[in-house]
Amino acid sequence: MHSAPRALCPHVEWAVAGVLGLRVQLDWTRQPAAPGTWRSEFSWQARPGTASELASALRGWDLLRFEVTAEPSATAEGERYSSTPGLGIFHAVTGMHGDILVPEDRLRAALARSVRGETDLEAEIAKLLGKPWDDELESFRHAGEGAPVRWLHQVV
Repeated sequence: MHSAPRALCPHVEWAVAGVLGLRVQLDWTRQPAAPGTWRSEFSWQARPGTASELASALRGWDLLRFEVTAEPSATAEGERYSSTPGLGIFHAVTGMHGDILVPEDRLRAALARSVRGETDLEAEIAKLLGKPWDDELESFRHAGEGAPVRWLHQVV
């Protein structure tokens, strides 16, 4: 969680707990990149698909900035979700080395929009890779360096 108004912090914990099926108490620290907001980090291990459930549980609050990532496993590709108030939510599938894997149909659609003059191909590719979200979230990531991390381990 990169930034959340203080009033939403308990709701974030309840949402995460509801998805994971266990009590969650996050360690919240002030977020200097957005005064008046708080940040927290939480590492978890669960079955494939949990990242999308977490992102879905959090996406309803427009004032949150967050990222949810799931590492790839032997049975599933990885996933990355990024969300900002201005951009909404971004989803990408990631490979075993963390690279974003862009589906062929999305590349073809971006190329077609560019050929029709509706958009710039470079901008379309940047969106497919999540660059606008990375640009907006980068200052929030750096502001959290040195923040405490709580590790959750669950047998999968």
